[in-house]
Amino acid sequence: MAERQEQAAPDAVLTRIGQVVMLHHAGDREEARHRFQKLWAEIGEDGEPLHRCTLAHYMADTQDDPSDELAWDLRALGAAEELTGDRLAADEGALAVRALYPSLHLNLAADYVKLGHADAARTHLRQARGAADALGDDTYGDGVRAAIGRLELRLGEEGSPDGGGWGPPRQRP
Repeated sequence: MAERQEQAAPDAVLTRIGQVVMLHHAGDREEARHRFQKLWAEIGEDGEPLHRCTLAHYMADTQDDPSDELAWDLRALGAAEELTGDRLAADEGALAVRALYPSLHLNLAADYVKLGHADAARTHLRQARGAADALGDDTYGDGVRAAIGRLELRLGEEGSPDGGGWGPPRQRP
């Protein structure tokens, strides 16, 4: 029974994070930020990396100050990086985090643009593109790839190393 509860706990935390994300998307940014802060206090700086990554990734979107947004996005990336190496193979959440890397780096690039740090923005934009192979051929993946392309245009980046870019989204059967 205790093992079953431990297995359900991570899902429960991610569910709670998802509920706050829905609150934020419904337009209540301040309440979402408040609830994320409470969840962060529960999870803690040393909590499960997948939980910290997910929460910090979404908490960044509720920030009013670009420096605060950057700090949360850096926390998200730091937590994601904890799921590398031996832990990457052992942790079930590692695949989910790997698919988040393009978005994590894209968000950091956007943060640096807001703060006027174009070189740092370009670095993270290249990392976002480099990690984009982990994205699925789905709405989420298409959206992240499109956002990378838009930010590349804004920063005057050439796209992929061969300059080719992705082209139009693939058609689904």
